[in-house]
Amino acid sequence: MKIHIAAGNTGEIIRNLESGQINLGFIRPVENIGSLRFFSIAHERYYLAVGHGNPLAARDEITIDDLSDQKLIAFSRQNLSFSERYFQEKFEAYDLVKNIAYSCDDTWSLVSLVAAGLGIGFVPEWTRELPNRAFELKKVRGIDFRIGLGVAWNREDPTAARDDIVDIARSLARPGR
Repeated sequence: MKIHIAAGNTGEIIRNLESGQINLGFIRPVENIGSLRFFSIAHERYYLAVGHGNPLAARDEITIDDLSDQKLIAFSRQNLSFSERYFQEKFEAYDLVKNIAYSCDDTWSLVSLVAAGLGIGFVPEWTRELPNRAFELKKVRGIDFRIGLGVAWNREDPTAARDDIVDIARSLARPGR
């Protein structure tokens, strides 16, 4: 068996699965999975990433109203995913859209901007595991958002080892996720 690991966003991975370029992908849930199969393996919470120098980093409790004087870093509004749409709606409901100072296409860019002290933004909890991170992850009262992670594959793909890989992925998912 030969395994090649590549990174991409959910949309890219789905296109590569559908075209047969890859056999298996780890993706976030999508509304229409098309001809693919999806098996959920974990869920994770989103937290507010706050740079160490930001006054919010020292607070034990943060509410969404506390964000009204902060520069926000959000995901790009083009092709909003489920999670991005959730936060865009929250920003609109709490009149925070005007606070969006930067937008980016991926989580790595967002945490880099937060670490540089350019603003705050919501990120998935896997960012807690990043080495040398210059930010804290904080719960925000009024925001309780979880997103799934799963394995997807083309139902026409006869890959024999797929079930083994799915089992390995399930075993690696932390309890409670």
